[in-house]
Amino acid sequence: MRECAFFFYCEEEFCKNVSFLSLFEKSSRERRKFFEFFCFLHFLLSFTLFFFPKMRFALWATAAKITATRTTTTTTTTVRLTKRAVASSSSSSSVFFFANRCRPRPRRRDGILLRCRALATRDDDGADFPAYAPKPFFAFEVLHQSKRSLARVCQITTPHGTIKTPAFVAVGTQGALKAVPHSVLDDANLDLMFANTYHLLLQPGHEHLRKAGGIHEFIGRNRPTISDSGGFQVFSLGLDADELENKSPNGKKSNDDKGERNHGGTGTKELKSRGVTKHKQQNLLEKVEEDGVTFRSYRDGTTLKLTPESSVQAQKNIGCDIILPLDELTKYDISLQELSESVDRSHRWETRSLREHLKNVKEQAMYAIIHGGVDERLRKKSVEYLTSLPFDGYAIGGSLGKNREELKQLLEFLMPILPRDKPNHLLGIGDLPSIAHGVRMGIDSFDSAYPTQIARHGTLLSENGPINYRKSEFREHFGKPAEILGSSNGDDECQCLLCRKHSLSYLAHLDRANEPMAWSLATEHNLHFMGRTMEKHRQAILNDEI
Repeated sequence: MRECAFFFYCEEEFCKNVSFLSLFEKSSRERRKFFEFFCFLHFLLSFTLFFFPKMRFALWATAAKITATRTTTTTTTTVRLTKRAVASSSSSSSVFFFANRCRPRPRRRDGILLRCRALATRDDDGADFPAYAPKPFFAFEVLHQSKRSLARVCQITTPHGTIKTPAFVAVGTQGALKAVPHSVLDDANLDLMFANTYHLLLQPGHEHLRKAGGIHEFIGRNRPTISDSGGFQVFSLGLDADELENKSPNGKKSNDDKGERNHGGTGTKELKSRGVTKHKQQNLLEKVEEDGVTFRSYRDGTTLKLTPESSVQAQKNIGCDIILPLDELTKYDISLQELSESVDRSHRWETRSLREHLKNVKEQAMYAIIHGGVDERLRKKSVEYLTSLPFDGYAIGGSLGKNREELKQLLEFLMPILPRDKPNHLLGIGDLPSIAHGVRMGIDSFDSAYPTQIARHGTLLSENGPINYRKSEFREHFGKPAEILGSSNGDDECQCLLCRKHSLSYLAHLDRANEPMAWSLATEHNLHFMGRTMEKHRQAILNDEI
């Protein structure tokens, strides 16, 4: 006899929904009464259906009429209906739920998980997504799997070239790297560049890029690119109440803020930056609805709306090789209930994004974005749902913890349950310790503006740690920069223009004189450093050293 409402409901609620569980934490007697009631209900229904099999068809027919006008687009919506069915005394809801449990379904391999996946692939019209099929323009190949860890060397083939992984992805926010030309990426052995849909939407506009022939033609770089949905920047436009209070009348942060990222007044700092920038001097995020998110442009105040469909359409016009679905960005220290609702909304948006993408693939791959903050149950739920859909790869997004230790713990839980037959990407992380650990855990690519951003603010990456070239001790350092940066070991010698032809004294002079060349030299060096670092990781994996 197939299991009925009781088993599905209890597994869903007691394993994944803490807010529901809290209702029964005070009294064991209440819990016992609850279980006894549903055990009796389950027995009664099982007995009836066993001896009167024709009732299955009657129940299903009745449920079909009741649910004809219902919209069940995702697993989340279906689960909510099942909750109402159990909690409500309404016969119609009960009939819908119990009949749905009697409906023929695939053979169970893993209890509730397979049932959830079957529901997850059902869209507005009740049709299933097609099974994932390899694409001729996008291929993923594991070249070597380390014998000592989850680390691996892979190759991703795109219409504009191959990507060697583990890879660092430089961020070209508006289709350009700040202070350096695109050719620097090739010189630094960095294959993939990140473009931000939000900024390209505002300037020059995705229609403009379509007329230009796509981003590769527009920027003159025939190498792989990846674009986000615009969601990260849009949700970053929303200022928290404490951020608004800590701002001075002239729009700048007050002295007591000290540059820390403070969420909800709790003082919790987050690993991924959501701080105030020149584009975020007021709350520009207006409202978040089921349909999408409404915000105002930081350029001219124009009200715009971003939906899963419009985000995908914009990315189609931009034309990057890899695109991402619209998702919701959450803060680190929100409640578990808010986080759970956000994960469900992101799942619905990602499903809609995928459906829009599949209407016209245009030789683009789409990665799903795994959410759930640092909550393991929500992360597992997100993996189970999104891996049931035909995405080409998986990105790890949302809040990744308040420090590197939390990120480390999250990856140690998450990476073993992610599919190994598709590429993965860690969003927004680019510091060296996090990359080193991520590589060991099997992360294929990382993106961050960190190396280029710190270069413009006086920091060079080196084998000996970050070097502040604005310090007075470097004003008279006339020797090779490698003497300080530690990159003069034969074949590993840095080939950037700074290390080959100039000194730290000259760089410090340019910076004090506000010459843009200082930022160009420092940025080029940091990109070369990241390219060499990732090459070392790849070689260490091939040698089974990590």
